[in-house]
Amino acid sequence: MRLIDSHCHLDFPDFADELDAVVARAGAAGVETMITIGTQLEKTRRIVEIAERYDAVFFTVGTHPHEAAGEAAADFAAMRAFAAHPKCVGIGEAGLDYHYNYAPPETAKAVFRGQIALARELGLPLVIHTREAEDDTAQILKEEMGQGAFAGLLHCFTSSRALAETALDLGLSISFSGVVTFKNAAELREIARDVPLDRLLIETDAPYLAPVPHRGRRNEPAFVADTARVVAAARGMAPEALAEAARANTLRLFSRIAPARTA
Repeated sequence: MRLIDSHCHLDFPDFADELDAVVARAGAAGVETMITIGTQLEKTRRIVEIAERYDAVFFTVGTHPHEAAGEAAADFAAMRAFAAHPKCVGIGEAGLDYHYNYAPPETAKAVFRGQIALARELGLPLVIHTREAEDDTAQILKEEMGQGAFAGLLHCFTSSRALAETALDLGLSISFSGVVTFKNAAELREIARDVPLDRLLIETDAPYLAPVPHRGRRNEPAFVADTARVVAAARGMAPEALAEAARANTLRLFSRIAPARTA
């Protein structure tokens, strides 16, 4: 299989002692590209260093909803500057998370909208996080799409079929993580079965959410192959065909990757 891990966090401390080995294992498993995702502006320089160190790694810049209260609107200028880097391929991880409520909802909504506006301005895809915030996420996506189209995906999708349908109607893509392999995720596998093949991506969200048979371990990009096999089985496809489709979708959405790889 030729694979892309469309969402991982290689800058997290979990990988600090063996990043070379983690990237090498990913390559040995067929993972030709990894996108390491920005969550906090003050950590972006480390993400840039990682992307510059490994040919296979690209990055996004953004403010995770957990960090929204600590990163002011003025920081969008810093995001714009990082986004000019040739290996920056998207904006985010942006969105809403009401599970922990680390940021007041109105602040989180403002930061989410600001990142949507930046993605629209720069023509870069938006990586969207939503947890226990379906109604507000759907409303904001609808309203903002009405202000002008932007590309993006719902990452690590674990939400309802209704939100999946809303996202698809808006032209967004959906990415599935190792959660889709869990024993109790039958409903999620049904959604993965039904998402149009040209809108489906796969990811690890490493170091979190390791797929079966690695559940309980630290996740890493090599394990995206296991997620590909489960999604393929749910769709009645060969794993190689699923991986190829997800790869093509990722390259189309994150369109800066291909030119940078051949530069």
